[in-house]
Amino acid sequence: MEVVVCGSYEELSRQAAQSVADVLNTKPNAVLGMATGSSPLGLYQELVRMHREESLDFAQVTTFNLDEYVGLPVTHDQSYHYFMHENFFKHVNIPKGNVHIPSGTTSNYQAFCQWYEDRIEECGGIDVQILGIGSDGHIAFNEPTSSLASRTRLKTLARQTIDDNARFFEKVEDVPIYAITIGVGTILEAAKLVMVANGENKADAVAKAVEGPVTSMVTASALQLHPDVEVFVDEPAAAHLQMRDYYDWIQAKKPGAPQL
Repeated sequence: MEVVVCGSYEELSRQAAQSVADVLNTKPNAVLGMATGSSPLGLYQELVRMHREESLDFAQVTTFNLDEYVGLPVTHDQSYHYFMHENFFKHVNIPKGNVHIPSGTTSNYQAFCQWYEDRIEECGGIDVQILGIGSDGHIAFNEPTSSLASRTRLKTLARQTIDDNARFFEKVEDVPIYAITIGVGTILEAAKLVMVANGENKADAVAKAVEGPVTSMVTASALQLHPDVEVFVDEPAAAHLQMRDYYDWIQAKKPGAPQL
């Protein structure tokens, strides 16, 4: 796991976006795993800028989003369909048929979840998965105690997650209680993982995910089991990292490291 501490949210967004762009420049038909939320928003804005100003091409890209609230139609302004369309998809040239986001209004959740898993496999698997992290250390909507081998499924949201997301709704009672989410096991099958986190409210979760024990109580800690993970954080989100000096040392010495 490579931890990159950045001086600002803008810098972490630029560096994380460049990591994703490097994959696209190497493999134009890459499969991207997408996350929603405030942390990856700057990453998406930077990818849009690169598309407009540097000709970063998404014409052959396929995407799979991590999750969606159950019960919200795609036109609801708090649905993840709406978020992704407004903040990313309508600004780049990904073919509409290549975009996959879990359905929060399907009539058969079990069948849909299995189809989603099968569809990822049909597309060759995810090349790079973008991730945020919840304040309790969850990735996607894999709440504490989720199996680290879990697959796409229906999940009941934790009270902390509902409270954290209430700021996006008129009142906490409006926050959906259920979601469809890709599982931890599915996430770990991606070839590369890129996690972004900002703000001091994420500092404890980041430290537990990066340096704590691997445990289902902090599902992001499962990233320690993956061979290719980049974690981009700003100074406040890095505040509880015990090995901070070492991470900075690695970045300082990286230009002179032997090439594999």
